[in-house]
Amino acid sequence: MYSTSNLLRSFSPHSPFFPLSIHHTTSSLPLHLTSPRRLHYSKQNRAFDPAQFESERLRLDEKARNSMAAEAAAVGTSGGEEKQWKWRIRKRVWDLMEAEGIARNPRPVHHRIPNFDGAASAADKLGQLEVFEKARCVKVNPDSPQKQVRFLTLTGAKKLLTPQPRLRTGFFSVLESQSVPAGSILEACTSVGAAKYGKPIGLNEKIKVDLIVIGSVAVDPKTGARLGKGEGFAELEYGMLRYMGAIDDSTMVVTTVHDKQLVDDIPVEKLLIHDVPVDIICTPTQVIFTNTAIPKPQGIYWEKLSPEKLGQIRILRELKRRIEKETSTTLPCGPSEKLPPTAKRGRR
Repeated sequence: MYSTSNLLRSFSPHSPFFPLSIHHTTSSLPLHLTSPRRLHYSKQNRAFDPAQFESERLRLDEKARNSMAAEAAAVGTSGGEEKQWKWRIRKRVWDLMEAEGIARNPRPVHHRIPNFDGAASAADKLGQLEVFEKARCVKVNPDSPQKQVRFLTLTGAKKLLTPQPRLRTGFFSVLESQSVPAGSILEACTSVGAAKYGKPIGLNEKIKVDLIVIGSVAVDPKTGARLGKGEGFAELEYGMLRYMGAIDDSTMVVTTVHDKQLVDDIPVEKLLIHDVPVDIICTPTQVIFTNTAIPKPQGIYWEKLSPEKLGQIRILRELKRRIEKETSTTLPCGPSEKLPPTAKRGRR
């Protein structure tokens, strides 16, 4: 097992405690982590069933939201302050969006990256950014309020990298407009379309991501501190891209939100080491450069991953097994219930 000092380090290719580089894996252990079972989601396979895919996605979505609602309720009644503050902010924003008529389908917006009135306008402001115009490959989350961002990416002759929902039906898919049939671009911007027309990739894919677009529930324009819906998948996706060498500290992170999702009470000192800050915020009315001083995660923090989270995501389990086999070590695993320790935050 790793010592206590080792547990405080991320297991990324750039960490001195991580001897395995994704580009130096042995030929006997290629990291092709897209299984044949998941290949039926690709555009090349005629057996792809959009209705079945969407039904399963909605089932998992409902299950996950019910689980998050139960967790939020439990934290609200018996959790300590270190667990309660994020849920208080999320609930306040979700309630406000519904009460003021800002929320848009899918409803209710609780326990989701909330869709909002003006989402397309916020996306259009993002599309006018120099960093977007110059980007050749853009990673965009699969949620409803960022659908217009995915559309602008594909119609802008860029590569669109998007994760399968909750990473449970696959890993990342890459889409390019020339690989999408004429008249199907809008469909390709949906979860079903991404699975239908996208090319699945594994962790050994050599890809450079120029810009990350991330969904948010709440974000602080002064610090760049961000809260997601509470599942942690955006952080895992970011960590895996760091592991792949696809991004680094200089890769800009942008979010699109409604102005009502801007908050000023996210305590930076309580953020966790894997929480992803944002560099730019686009709303329907403004563009904000946060000049964030919050350090970006350096990779996958295995000691923060609970057995339950590993159990949800097959690709993480496969990656963990392969790293352990190649390094002849046992990677740490986080506790089942205890909240991971907070990160030491300071200026970069």
